[in-house]
Amino acid sequence: MTFDRKFKFMERRVPAMMLSLVLVLGSLGLVAFKGLNLGIDFTGGNVVQVEFDKRPDVGEVREVVSSVVAAEAIIQDFGDKGIIIRTHEDTEESRGAVVEALQGRYTDVSVIGFEKVGPVVGQELRNQAFWGLMAALVAILIYITVRFQFRFAVVSVIPLIHDAVLALGFFSLTWMEISSSFIAAILTIVGYSLNNTIIILDRIRENWKDLGKQGIVDLVNLSITQTLSRTLNTTLTTLFPVLALCVWGGPVLAAFSYAMLMGIIVGTYSSIFVATGMIVEWWLRRPEGGK
Repeated sequence: MTFDRKFKFMERRVPAMMLSLVLVLGSLGLVAFKGLNLGIDFTGGNVVQVEFDKRPDVGEVREVVSSVVAAEAIIQDFGDKGIIIRTHEDTEESRGAVVEALQGRYTDVSVIGFEKVGPVVGQELRNQAFWGLMAALVAILIYITVRFQFRFAVVSVIPLIHDAVLALGFFSLTWMEISSSFIAAILTIVGYSLNNTIIILDRIRENWKDLGKQGIVDLVNLSITQTLSRTLNTTLTTLFPVLALCVWGGPVLAAFSYAMLMGIIVGTYSSIFVATGMIVEWWLRRPEGGK
């Protein structure tokens, strides 16, 4: 799929960037005032593993467990007979109540293990995720500065932060639970969004020799159009399996699949409008220093 006409994306860069600014500020406001629904990986809780002679439906087990715990538990099947139950309460009384409720409903259930996840583990996980993400962004900044130029590096990193903040805002707004898989999704989003952005910036760099003849706006519009088919193909081929995960993945994969869905949509948008829009605005204000 190729496009014969040049689309005028950059003529809409200002409203697009204003929209991004509003969404980022709104997301930060949601996280600051409403907060995030952190899972037991971050807040602590109980993990109970049980087995059945004939495993019941996961939804049925969830109803039984929900009758004795305050917050919604995560129920996950494993193997042919087992089910893992994760609850937010980390007390022995809560764990005992869950086991009693299951034994009262099923005669063939047996407890094969339990684990208490402390909030200290969650704090360590949050710190490691934060510093891991910061290290990745700094490495990206250095590499793109060496490979392209400093302004390209800056406009590559800012959309990554933009995408991650919007994903956090989405989870705060919907109050979906954030588990450890959410971190994996955020790092995947960063990689995905960066890939789309680099493809466009690399084409801008190739066309840079015609900057004097075309002007920065037309040059960026041409570069986006030349890479648009690749961007759309990448987006659609990743969007369809993620949509399948959202529909059929179940509650265990919900945090990962919805974060990925949000990241693909926002990442595609930010690579076309945010990164390129900043390149144009930066050049129009300070053209000196460009290669």
